[in-house]
Amino acid sequence: MSGSSSSNLTPARTPRRGRTPIAGWIPFGLGETKPHHFREMFRIFWENRDNLPYAWRILRHGVCDGCSLGPRGLRDDAIPGIHLCLVRLKMLRTNTMPALDPEKLADVAALRKQNGRRLRELGRLPYPMLRRAGEPGFHRVSWGEAMRLAGSRLRACDPHRMAIYTTSRGMTNESYYAAAKAARLLGTNNIDNAARLCHAASTVALKQTLGVGASTVSYTDWLRTDLIVLIGSDLANNQPVATKYLYHAKKNGARILVVNPYREPGLERYWIPSIVKSAIFGTRLADDFYPVKVGGDVAFLNGVLKELISRNGLDEDFIKAHTTGWDELRAALERQSWDSLEKSAGVTRGVMRRFAEEYAAAKNAIFIWSMGLTQHAFGVQNVQAVVNLALARGMLGRPNAGVVPIRGHSGVQGAAECGSVPNTFPGNAPVNSGNARRFSEFWGKTIPEWPGMSAPEMLDAAVRGELDVFYIAGGNFLETMPEPARVEAALARVPCRIHQDLFLNRSMLVDPPAGKNGGEQFVLLLPAQTRYEQPGGGTLTSTERRIRLSPEIPGPRIGEAKPEYEIFLRVAAAALGPAEAHLAGVMDAAGLRAEMERTMPLYRGIGGLKSEGDSVQYGGPLLCSGGVCANLPGGRARFTALEPPALRTTEEIPAGDGELFCLTTRRGKQFNSMVWEDFDPLTGSRREDIFIASEDAARLGLANGDSIRLISVAGTMLGRCKIAPVAPGTLQAHWPEANVLLSNRTDPASHEPDYNAWVRVERL
Repeated sequence: MSGSSSSNLTPARTPRRGRTPIAGWIPFGLGETKPHHFREMFRIFWENRDNLPYAWRILRHGVCDGCSLGPRGLRDDAIPGIHLCLVRLKMLRTNTMPALDPEKLADVAALRKQNGRRLRELGRLPYPMLRRAGEPGFHRVSWGEAMRLAGSRLRACDPHRMAIYTTSRGMTNESYYAAAKAARLLGTNNIDNAARLCHAASTVALKQTLGVGASTVSYTDWLRTDLIVLIGSDLANNQPVATKYLYHAKKNGARILVVNPYREPGLERYWIPSIVKSAIFGTRLADDFYPVKVGGDVAFLNGVLKELISRNGLDEDFIKAHTTGWDELRAALERQSWDSLEKSAGVTRGVMRRFAEEYAAAKNAIFIWSMGLTQHAFGVQNVQAVVNLALARGMLGRPNAGVVPIRGHSGVQGAAECGSVPNTFPGNAPVNSGNARRFSEFWGKTIPEWPGMSAPEMLDAAVRGELDVFYIAGGNFLETMPEPARVEAALARVPCRIHQDLFLNRSMLVDPPAGKNGGEQFVLLLPAQTRYEQPGGGTLTSTERRIRLSPEIPGPRIGEAKPEYEIFLRVAAAALGPAEAHLAGVMDAAGLRAEMERTMPLYRGIGGLKSEGDSVQYGGPLLCSGGVCANLPGGRARFTALEPPALRTTEEIPAGDGELFCLTTRRGKQFNSMVWEDFDPLTGSRREDIFIASEDAARLGLANGDSIRLISVAGTMLGRCKIAPVAPGTLQAHWPEANVLLSNRTDPASHEPDYNAWVRVERL
């Protein structure tokens, strides 16, 4: 590290290499609450027994459709050996299951009695299906009829009153680009994607402070750094393959710190099945936990920064040469008392000092965060606070040091980069008149320059009756957004809904509105192929910005399902009409990649990806190399002066007596809203369990298993008390079940929903 030093600065530790601490001496953690990987593998083998050869080909040759770390086949580009996790194995059935019986869609009332898991288990959607207003269910239609209906409604629709939403589950860059192009050809910028619900705050904050919206390092940097800081992120549950990186990082001498309201068992110890020692004895991952309150991250990180200042632990040379805004930030920190920071963070100054000492002792550090940091009404500020801490010691633009907004879904990094957002065109080109003219020339039609609606704004418009067509590719708003009853009412007001997906979900079963001409109100289902079925394969962008080709995998095909990119372009062509249908362009994967090469300088090289294993990493191994942020004025990164945000307002306090708790949502045995099991082997909890600190439970007279009711301003939820190591004054409940407690509140800077609520607890 360049810059000043002082005798007050704790000297860097000499890494101990070649050792990783074991979790215990009992083989395979027998008797402990933990995932039993090999038992799970056998269950997955049995689940896919009707299509095992195809499942094996997917594992061997496809790019992972689980999290966004993006292993290719059974390997990756950072660590030798087998790279495989249970998330990917559980996802296999979404690719190998047979088609559903279309006759089962004839009675929507019966389908509504099924939960999301049962609906998926009915099988893949094989044909276009239509349900008009007043009809009891869906019936099969031809692709020609489906395109006629969709095209005629979109052609007649005011572009301001249509909206397109794309999922992050398995969709390819080609599909995101095709959706973005289709939206603009139809005259609208009302397009968004599932990253809005997860990392919109990261994208906004990183572009403001660093000029980039992605991880600044590569996976290999994780392995060689001195310190890894996990903030609001449970890799063992959401990206379990990442525990292998953590294992090797610890083996190379790294320390791992966790900032989180819950002492996640999977981060404390984990059994990595592809490493023999870890599979038998487990691995202790985290070296220290910092139990901040829910929403206390800015206060905690500000406190750490104050401690660094007092210890002369800054990289003054880096700050002077490569940043702006430091004086304003320092002045803001001087105004913040330790009492106020301790109260807001939920931990003492001594705890913040302990973290500062760890950070000061590290020559290199990597900060990794996820939705525990972003899904707040002040998510952008949370991420800015992390960037402040990284910049203060020059952790940018050099090997083994940087910031990582880790993505939870395979390929979602590419969604915004390929234009499936309301504020940028493909290639991260901002929506403005100049870029609108440029893309108008590319695509041969005038492209709108007005800003579009984000996903929450789309639902708001639907509530007001201001959407006429809602095209939802893969999304299930009923199980992902706050206030499910409000979401259902919103969907029910849209005259034409088009759902493009692999399976049924509950959002598809919402009735279309009745009207004077009932036949014009309808719900249309369009069956999509998986990435492995798409001719010509498809590309995915991983968390480390690597664009990799996933080839088409030979195997069974489902009915008349089509590639996602082709469906978007077919719909656009149908809406444009015979005279302009050709503007939709090519409808094959290789042709789309060639077009993306021309229109997206950010993705230069994508046109040359043709075979299994081909990849290109945009930006190279490091972004902001040498500390230079080329996309910001003067190439300088920006500090942000932050005050700890107010954790609640009067409008968020539910009526009644009793103590208030801040509840946050968590994930269990699931992938996004796809719940796989009622029991979570990492935590030993069930879906109805409400995590509460032991001291809070004792004060309320609660014991494990007691029935309780949670009350927020949005609704109520029944659950069972589970005493757990969460920060006092906070609760945790599983998502999406707890969505009934969440208000329709978003971060004003990023429009990312807030997945937290103030609640009162009643014992039943």
